[in-house]
Amino acid sequence: FHMSTAQWFLFVGALLLIMGVAPTLLKRLPITPAMLYLAVGMLMGPTVLGLFSFNPLKQSALLELLTEIAVLISLFSAGVKMPVPFSLRQWRAPLLLASVSMAITVGLVAGFGVWALGLPLGAAVLLGAIVAPTDPVLATEVQSRHPGDRDQLRFTLTCEAGLNDGSAYPFAMLGLGLLGLHTLGANGMQWVLVDMVWSTLGGVAIGVACGALLARMSWWLRGEPQRHELLDDFLGLGLIGAVYGLSVWLSAGGFLAVFFAAVALRQTEVRLARHAHVAGVRRLVTKAPVACVGEHVSTVSEGSLVFKEHAERLSELVLVLLLGGSLYLNSWSWPAVGLALFVFFVARPVSVMLGLIGTRTLTPVRGMTGWFGVRGIGSLYYLMYAIQHGLPEDTSIQLIQLTLIVVTLSIVLHGISVKPLMSLVSDRRP
Repeated sequence: FHMSTAQWFLFVGALLLIMGVAPTLLKRLPITPAMLYLAVGMLMGPTVLGLFSFNPLKQSALLELLTEIAVLISLFSAGVKMPVPFSLRQWRAPLLLASVSMAITVGLVAGFGVWALGLPLGAAVLLGAIVAPTDPVLATEVQSRHPGDRDQLRFTLTCEAGLNDGSAYPFAMLGLGLLGLHTLGANGMQWVLVDMVWSTLGGVAIGVACGALLARMSWWLRGEPQRHELLDDFLGLGLIGAVYGLSVWLSAGGFLAVFFAAVALRQTEVRLARHAHVAGVRRLVTKAPVACVGEHVSTVSEGSLVFKEHAERLSELVLVLLLGGSLYLNSWSWPAVGLALFVFFVARPVSVMLGLIGTRTLTPVRGMTGWFGVRGIGSLYYLMYAIQHGLPEDTSIQLIQLTLIVVTLSIVLHGISVKPLMSLVSDRRP
């Protein structure tokens, strides 16, 4: 028995209505929305009732597109929440986590894949790249809650999640190259120059340039004498689409480009607003004609953020339901559970500890960062990306089984622990 279209509408509508009235109740319980969606997906899926099933191998193109859109919206949302002004001292920890810790995680998981799971080196490196990025979609409970949130732990985790979906790309291409599905060039030079150096620097440059340009253009159109009314939602979505399309077209890092476009958009808008406020105060003091001093200035970043957060919630619901519908009882194997425990209790804490050596990151923040490496939609995206790039079917099935269990256990373990641990850290702060 499989559900009809009418039954699907009824089911999803009922779920949305329940979630619409349940926020207060959910805040009191040690569970997250993702845990609820996962439980419903597993109940309705092949694990329990078998009312629907989802095959990630057969539907890899669809799932790649859905996860890609979800990650892009979350990256934009994360970038907009970064504090202003940009400070290299503040960004040092997340940059190290997204580069040094990322490389260490991929190396540790690849080693585990070869020695414990019996994978060939290429598949093991690819598996490392798939499970290494922390997630901007499912980790909302531990991320910055609004633009200007100064909490160091939330900033570090949000910024890292924004960066490392992009910084996992070179390692994914390395894995595909070792499997003979991507050109690495003589001595790997094409991989180094294009997939690593250009992908990173090009993505950041395109993102910063486009974000700053849109900020200045919208500011100019809103100001005197233009006074144009703008649709911030459309501008935000347009920026995501244009930046990502341009980056992929130029073989630059699309995920990094979208994150940095959002960062540059927010930074530039706040800087322009401050300059305008200072100029307005000066005119007020000199009794010159002055317009809108002290008035709240509309910005694209703030105006589009509400819509992005709603889209994030909807994408989380759809994708976690599909995840639940992909799981069978025989999906749970000792190798898959062993990999998940290795990632959470060995690879993540060790990579964070080594990556943050020499930084002034507070010990509680290091410990919490070492635990809250939430794996999710980004991992599913890279898995589907690899399958769409010609990954052999037997390897695909093996990596699907491993990745689904890592993401599922991450939703459960990190979901159960997030509220108690975050409240513990909050209580200890002065």
